[in-house]
Amino acid sequence: MAASGTPKKVKKVKKAARAKARPHKPPPDTGPVTLAEAKRLAQAKDPKLAARTLRKGAVPPASPAAVGAEQEKLERERRDEIARRIREYKATIDIMKKRGGRRPGPKGKTVASTAKSFDPLQIFAEGDSWFDYPVPFFGGGIISRLEERLGVPILNLASAGDEVRYMLGVEQRMLITEHLRDGCPAGGPWDVLLFSGGGNDIVDNPMALWVNDWNPAIPPADHVNPVRFGAALALVRAGYEDLIALRDQLSPGTHLIFHGYDFAIPDGRGICHLGPWLKPTFDLRGFPTRAAAQAVVKAMLQQFATMLTSLTVHPGVTFINGQGTLAPRPASWHNELHPESAGFEKFAALFRKELKTLFPDRLA
Repeated sequence: MAASGTPKKVKKVKKAARAKARPHKPPPDTGPVTLAEAKRLAQAKDPKLAARTLRKGAVPPASPAAVGAEQEKLERERRDEIARRIREYKATIDIMKKRGGRRPGPKGKTVASTAKSFDPLQIFAEGDSWFDYPVPFFGGGIISRLEERLGVPILNLASAGDEVRYMLGVEQRMLITEHLRDGCPAGGPWDVLLFSGGGNDIVDNPMALWVNDWNPAIPPADHVNPVRFGAALALVRAGYEDLIALRDQLSPGTHLIFHGYDFAIPDGRGICHLGPWLKPTFDLRGFPTRAAAQAVVKAMLQQFATMLTSLTVHPGVTFINGQGTLAPRPASWHNELHPESAGFEKFAALFRKELKTLFPDRLA
């Protein structure tokens, strides 16, 4: 029985293997189909949909492990960059304290100071791209330009694209806490902490949640949903309030300086494959003109400035409202969110003026 049955089993196995090896014929174009049949029909109509084995040299799909490794690499690079900036800052200010400094004076002249009398302001900064714009091809944002005007280094911890909710989240809060607690790497407490944040929290994709569909029956500025935008603004405010509380607890003599962004123009311009951050929302919501969209952006930024102004009730807090500094035309802007070079220079001048008012005896 066993001997006579074996050939039949072998034939059945071979037949099944041949059937499996043959490509399935697409089902008829009419009548109900199974899920598998529907997928085969779709692949027959578009062969690119069929699953393929990777060709030699092809990049495999990203795995969770690969994504995690890339994120860790980027984070490691960020930590290394922060460490480099701290080393550079300490080395620079140590030299200036030892040898004295020549500081920018009126009409481009320099003012010399001896090491004994030279008492440079000790400043560090945290923030977004308004503080950390690319230097090599653009000259940088506010901080690099302000350094030149002050003649002293600034420890710049800012990172383009950063949001307040992350800057005052766990990891970056720990960094701010460390610097406020330990003081300047060159010794003594920080005189000033400059902070730029909130712009990235209220633009880009989430902005579609608090801008309503276009309605010609109401003024453009009234298209901001007050409840939803209020919630987004409240989260930003919470970050600022926590920053003030950290300063009060760890370094009460450190003066905080905040600023307001000027009225950005939603014209769809990005930079280095980033952006646009404004225009897509207004396209989605059916806004008919750039002027109408610009009115909404202005209304949001005015509310942002009002919120920051209210924080100056705290001692040792200054708000620089730079709104209206730039002419309201695209040429004033490098892209949707950032001023062109001369515009950043104007904002750096505003910061220097405020610092001169706060520390008249320590700036030329």
